[in-house]
Amino acid sequence: MKRVVIKVKGKVQGVSYRQHTLKQATALGVTGYVSNLSDGSVQVLAQGGEPAVDKLISWCYVGSPSSLVEDVFVEEDEADEIYLDFSIIQL
Repeated sequence: MKRVVIKVKGKVQGVSYRQHTLKQATALGVTGYVSNLSDGSVQVLAQGGEPAVDKLISWCYVGSPSSLVEDVFVEEDEADEIYLDFSIIQL
């Protein structure tokens, strides 16, 4: 299983980025969450099979139709918390 934290910067709030991420992650079978951050970016925690997580990472560079992604940062995450689904949360 692969687990990463993704931070997406750019015009990613107010453009349905979280809703589209939820749809994409669910379609890929990835679990975790997506959340807006106070600095205007979006954070995604994604866990699942390596090919599925890699596809979600690639999708994050494109984002929702109205978004304008400027940068994506990906870090491996070693936490052992298990998510059973993918959801939109507030941090």
